Amino acid sequence: IDMKTEIQGDGKQITGFLMTWEFDAMTSAYMLDGEDLSAKNKAQTLQDLADSIMTNMTTSHYLTYFYEGGKPVKYALAKQGTLVQDKIKATLQFYLPLAEPLVLSDKSLKLLIYDPSYYVDMSWPAKNSVQLSPELNQYCKLSLIEATPTSEQLAYVMSLPVDAERDNAIGELFTQSAIINCQP
Repeated sequence: IDMKTEIQGDGKQITGFLMTWEFDAMTSAYMLDGEDLSAKNKAQTLQDLADSIMTNMTTSHYLTYFYEGGKPVKYALAKQGTLVQDKIKATLQFYLPLAEPLVLSDKSLKLLIYDPSYYVDMSWPAKNSVQLSPELNQYCKLSLIEATPTSEQLAYVMSLPVDAERDNAIGELFTQSAIINCQP
């Protein structure tokens, strides 16, 4: 999944994340297989799929992990979930609001988006794929940090059999981190 994320807020607080997730051709084909994509029903089918995806992600925090000074920040339910199809790829767009706006402070913020199992590659393909809203950009700086799993961690993952029990700690080892530092 190629992601774009805009961290939204004003000069005083962060309010949420505007997400755009583009699925690769294979995942898109799997997702849309057997669905009614006729001209008459395509819009409703895509919206039904978006609603289903959004519902399924509520129990996994929308695969999004946001920390202030190492402590998790809570979300409200995601809004405005839509799925569009452009040629062979499907793209999910949604807004993930924070449960309460996060007042800017000098505490370091960390944003990660990943499948905990590591089976799905989710990444920001370019540095500008994760951005601050123009209002936040005046007060905050963002750095994108690439994942750096150790050779031991890589060897461990490569040694796992196909039927191994799911280890939800692995995904974080292979994900990028967006680090946000603000001057309130």
